[in-house]
Amino acid sequence: MEALSLEFKVNGQKHKLSVAPNKRLLDVLREDLNLIGVKEGCSVGECGACTVIMDGKIVNSCMVLAGQAQNSEVLTVEGLEKEEGKLHPLQQAFLDAGAVQCGFCTPGMLMSSYNLLQANPDPDEEEIKDAITGNFCRCTGYKQIIDAIELAAERMNR
Repeated sequence: MEALSLEFKVNGQKHKLSVAPNKRLLDVLREDLNLIGVKEGCSVGECGACTVIMDGKIVNSCMVLAGQAQNSEVLTVEGLEKEEGKLHPLQQAFLDAGAVQCGFCTPGMLMSSYNLLQANPDPDEEEIKDAITGNFCRCTGYKQIIDAIELAAERMNR
């Protein structure tokens, strides 16, 4: 199988890689770029653990072939950090509201929430629930996650 030349931006940095044509975006991010915040859960696009933002839209990176990311811009949870060691207000709100327990769903939840807050800086509870519909959490029961997103929206709108 001949390698595919892949050029794309991840978290604002340009990358040029040679990858197998059947390699998933999830695998490129984790294995080739060492962005291990992106998690593999179900591998069939149902759990949301691998959620990233590609060209302004949330996608399950386990369902995207690497070649589909050609010339795209991808944002992972690592890209939320603006300054070295300084959490994004959304990440801080997740900590402050107790929305992080095992942490496995957290990166995907953060990306779906970030995408929502970019489009709608003041969402109501129903809009928040709708935005995180594709992300499963088995630890928090969602109340703390919704509270965290509301808290982040409040802090970001000050």
